[in-house]
Amino acid sequence: MTEPLTLAGLSVPMRALRTLAAEYGDLPTPTVGITPIFPERLDLSLHNGLGEFESWRLALDIRPEHVELREQSGDTWTLRGTAPYAGAEIHLIAYGPTLNSMQAVAGDGGRDA
Repeated sequence: MTEPLTLAGLSVPMRALRTLAAEYGDLPTPTVGITPIFPERLDLSLHNGLGEFESWRLALDIRPEHVELREQSGDTWTLRGTAPYAGAEIHLIAYGPTLNSMQAVAGDGGRDA
C-alpha cells in the first residue's frame, strides 16, 4: 500500500497557479482544479464561452494545432489544450454554446434581419 499524499505533494500545481496569478493576473478567472489523483496537474476551466480560451492559450503558448474542438451534449462545444508551465501540466478547457443552440435561443434560426 502506498503512503497517502500530503498537501506538500501538491506543491507543483499550486506553485504553477501562484506563478500564473503573478504573471497573468489580468486574464479571465478560470475555475481551478488540483487533485491528488494527478498531483502534477493544474486544471483551468472557463465557463463563459469560448472567447476567453484564446487569451489563456496565448499565455500558455499552446499552439493552435494542439487545440481540440469537441462537441459535448449536442449543445455545448469545448476547446481543450495542454501545456507544461512552471513544472506542472496545465489542462485548459473552455465551454461554450454550439451555433445550433445559439440559433435556438435567438429564435430566428440564425438568419440575419
